[in-house]
Amino acid sequence: MQLGLDFGRVEALVAGVDEVGRGPLCGAVVTAAVILDPERPILGLNDSKKLSEARREALSEEIREKALAWCIARAEVEEIDRLNILHATMLAMRRAVEGLAVTPRLALIDGNRCPKLAVPCAPVIKGDAQVPAIAAASILAKVARDREMLVLDALYPGYGLARHKGYPTAVHLEALARLGPTPIHRRSFAPVRELLDVVSIPCAPTS
Repeated sequence: MQLGLDFGRVEALVAGVDEVGRGPLCGAVVTAAVILDPERPILGLNDSKKLSEARREALSEEIREKALAWCIARAEVEEIDRLNILHATMLAMRRAVEGLAVTPRLALIDGNRCPKLAVPCAPVIKGDAQVPAIAAASILAKVARDREMLVLDALYPGYGLARHKGYPTAVHLEALARLGPTPIHRRSFAPVRELLDVVSIPCAPTS
């Protein structure tokens, strides 16, 4: 249920929750939950996609230092393939909220639906542009996932993961067709699944 909240005056101990990585063809979906400290304001919080990489990195460190509580969580590729991306995202969001060192009175979730939580929650469409705690969560999740993709790029060279972060760009799709899926690719996503289906088609016997 959407609550009629004045986002500039929400009470303390409100957790903002956001995710990064629903659309990519590989890697985990990463979520974060953040409870900001009203006594330690952080200037410049915004949707992570609207910030430069350098600004996200700087804000990520400031959030970790100043927030009352924060937690980064994830759902792995195997969970995404088993549960589907929506349910895996909800699971990762729940893990992020449950991992907070401080129990929030309310969790505000970016988007149009909420995971099942032990605390009251409400969805906020485009919340990362309206609620500072959600913006902070989007920054933590984005920075964490981008750093992970740099590591995976070194482990699986040739796919361009450091550049496109696993999203289905032309470069990624071409590399996927040429090199084939890796263990970090999501088998349930159509471009990967279709390649695997082609590989698994048995060859016709030769006479």
